[in-house]
Amino acid sequence: MSSPVVLEKRGAVGVILVQNPPVNALSQAVRQGLRDRLAEALADDSITAVVLAGDGRTFIAGADIREFGKPMTAPGLNEVIQDYENATKPVVAAIHGTALGGGLETAFAAHYRVAVAKGFVGLPEVKLGLLPGAGGTQRLPRVAGVETALKMITSGDMLPAPLAQKAGIVDAIVDELIPGACAFAEKLVADGAPLKVISRSRGKLDEADKGIFDKFRADLAKKARGVLAPQNCIAAVEASVTSDSFEAGLKREGELFMELMQSPQRAAQIHAFFGEREVAKIPDIPKGTPTREINSCAILGCGTMGGGIAMNFLNAGIPVTILELEQAALDRGIGIIRRNYENSAKRGRFTMEEVEKRMGLLTPTTSYDDIGQADIVIEAVFEDMEIKKQVFAKLDAVMKPGAILASNTSTLDIDEIASVTKRPEDVIGTHFFSPANVMKLLENVRGAKSSPNTIQTVMDLGKRIGKICVLAGNCHGFIGNRMLHPYGRQASFLVEEGAQPEDVDRVLYDFGLAMGPFAMGDLAGLDVGYRVRQHQLKTWPQGRRYSSLADKVVELGRHGQKTGAGWYRYEEGSRVPLPDPVVKELIEKNSAEAGIKRGEISDDEILERCMYALVNEGAKILEEGIAIRSVDIDITYMNGYGFPKHRGGPMHYADYVGLDKVLERIRHYYEQSGEDDWKPAALIEKLVAEGKSFADFQR
Repeated sequence: MSSPVVLEKRGAVGVILVQNPPVNALSQAVRQGLRDRLAEALADDSITAVVLAGDGRTFIAGADIREFGKPMTAPGLNEVIQDYENATKPVVAAIHGTALGGGLETAFAAHYRVAVAKGFVGLPEVKLGLLPGAGGTQRLPRVAGVETALKMITSGDMLPAPLAQKAGIVDAIVDELIPGACAFAEKLVADGAPLKVISRSRGKLDEADKGIFDKFRADLAKKARGVLAPQNCIAAVEASVTSDSFEAGLKREGELFMELMQSPQRAAQIHAFFGEREVAKIPDIPKGTPTREINSCAILGCGTMGGGIAMNFLNAGIPVTILELEQAALDRGIGIIRRNYENSAKRGRFTMEEVEKRMGLLTPTTSYDDIGQADIVIEAVFEDMEIKKQVFAKLDAVMKPGAILASNTSTLDIDEIASVTKRPEDVIGTHFFSPANVMKLLENVRGAKSSPNTIQTVMDLGKRIGKICVLAGNCHGFIGNRMLHPYGRQASFLVEEGAQPEDVDRVLYDFGLAMGPFAMGDLAGLDVGYRVRQHQLKTWPQGRRYSSLADKVVELGRHGQKTGAGWYRYEEGSRVPLPDPVVKELIEKNSAEAGIKRGEISDDEILERCMYALVNEGAKILEEGIAIRSVDIDITYMNGYGFPKHRGGPMHYADYVGLDKVLERIRHYYEQSGEDDWKPAALIEKLVAEGKSFADFQR
């Protein structure tokens, strides 16, 4: 078999090219090829210098993730790096595209590094629950300083080549990659430049403020609660400063790396990484399905959701016409969009010129006549079926043929909405999450008649505007909110039975969620859920348990943070939730009136009842085909509901615990309560009987 690494001669320079598309990942064959081609170049007396580059669109974008968790096959990357460091001829790494993870570590093995201006470098392993395992935590602080190294390694963020040059990571920016790198290498030879080996000096290590490690530990203990990888990254960088030798620091890096490799957090974060790519694949839509061109967008509603949705399109350079029937509401909404952009500019995210460019793509209107030629229209009006149907009947009349009609609904029946149009094949749900300009998830909802063309167009469009898209089937609440209902019910029942809101929120926060259900309710506004529940009560099954506790909180005028009081009280100007005796008294009175005897509830029971309610409903969603795969549920919850990535989503978490153990506890709560919510999903029983997990599920 031919090697994915080739050696070419450009005059007296040997160019080693990695040819392993699409991203030149460091597979075993690439590692062996790098070693072999270097040996050939060093043995060739006509070659005076070596350039290492990636063919195609990028340098080396990292390790081959398919090898993670498997026994390492020789040669290891550290061995390859050592060969390049020991080379007797100058080696120049030529970076374009991205040099990430093991790719940047390989570039550090070269004596010098050049890059094109549009290149990027980074060590993103922390995002996979790992740390750089081939000397990255030891070499980066030597060339760029400890603070820069800590920022890059603990965040996993990329650095553009010009900033990498300022940091000392890159020695020069070149206009043309291979010619520029060869010219740089030839000059090194002509000047008799030294062969700089990063590992053989302390570089910038002694400039480090020794207190910086404690500062980063404290900061990341808050930002990444319970996550092991960032803390191990800090320890590894610290070892570069405190170890007696480079080799000792490298050994410590290896120990910390293996600790992460064996951690369930690593498996969860790898699951999330691959899952974000898997959810884009729709099995019943053939690859190559034609899609529609989306060059303009119309949005109905200029409130919080409508304005946030508009910003996604403006950020992607897509013109938006935004419709609001009242001029005052329109002016207010446009003002908020501008203010959001100006605040971002003040924080240095982009220039004021960019603010004006984005605002220049936005056209406000109070007339339906101005939106008819848009390629897609997204309705973001009040969550009420009759209002939605009135809007869609109007859209059906004014939108051009071929326009996609999308509803930003979080719970409502897409087929009923589509029924008032003559083109149900063009109708789809696009459930954005609030704040829509920040949250990564876009839950697209297919109706019974949504065409493959419509579905694929919207999935592709979501990616274009920076979203992670999950396709859901049509039912009340789709994937995310349908699962949220039993989760929220259990939280309320726990409070009725003896817990306090702060107990439930604390347990779930400590588990890793961004916030618990009661703090989340206060943030979102309790009045929203109240209106939904009052509508549901009209058809509530007789005899089914219903908690009126949340309704009573709202009826006291406590709508959450916006009124200064909800489940918690809030001091003026503060978002910190404070337990309130008024709510405690209300809870105890409610329990007494309902004939519920309050008692002690353990943290374990709180966690189990909330988590396993999610899991059981998720299994029912899989049975019904509302979600395509279990990972679709996990990606929905990690990106839309604050589920911790180091837990991998509710279904992955259940697999980690063991489905047999989860089923045992679900049966326990079913026998204890008799509630339909706890009736074990047939899918869980089937998987347990077959000795399988959610990861094994195939429709």
